[in-house]
Amino acid sequence: MSEQESIDPMKDAVSPQSIRLLLADDDSFIRESLKILIGLDPGITVTGTASNGREALTLLETGAIADVVLMDIRMPDCDGVEGTRIIKSRFPDVRVLMLTTFDDDEYIIQALQNGASGYLLKNVPPDRIIQGIKTVHNGDMLIHPDIARKLASLLRPAAVPQAHGPIDSYGLTRMELGVAVAISEGLSNKEIAAKLFLSEGTVKNYVTDILGKLSLRDRTQIAIFMLKNK
Repeated sequence: MSEQESIDPMKDAVSPQSIRLLLADDDSFIRESLKILIGLDPGITVTGTASNGREALTLLETGAIADVVLMDIRMPDCDGVEGTRIIKSRFPDVRVLMLTTFDDDEYIIQALQNGASGYLLKNVPPDRIIQGIKTVHNGDMLIHPDIARKLASLLRPAAVPQAHGPIDSYGLTRMELGVAVAISEGLSNKEIAAKLFLSEGTVKNYVTDILGKLSLRDRTQIAIFMLKNK
């Protein structure tokens, strides 16, 4: 049976509070192991599994509901880089988290350019993977600052707007600028809240306002914008 047919029959019974996760990995052992380990967390429900990016897209198009796709970066037929591109083009609200055994900057940067929310190495403990899924689901990024800087230097000029004059000419308040700088440093909303003595809800509101003022799509673009316009 093709892996793209692997849809959890219980997906319709998922709790509204549960994060719905789709797994994509060409290694069946890793795929099933992750399904079991992640499924132990009551806050996450695995709604489907696939062996490559295109099968993951097919699952989404044919009924598998997912908030987050956890996807291997190197797979045959359709790898995680291309899989991210096609999934984000059809389902822009679905978060994609890359999972790889390769600390490969080129692949990671391409995936981020295509809309991935971050990446994890497969050798991290299961609880780190679970926390990573929850982090990107909450709208935060999982990008090391070094990767963000490399991404900023490689992006086409048109991909992220350039500042014409001081960044404060974009109308960011002092606090919004502080949040934007913290995002470029790779901090999560929780970490930003602690650093700036704010609630997480307030940080989320600031992020929304920053996106609007800078005409950007997501936190990754905020980070890139700030790194390019220091």
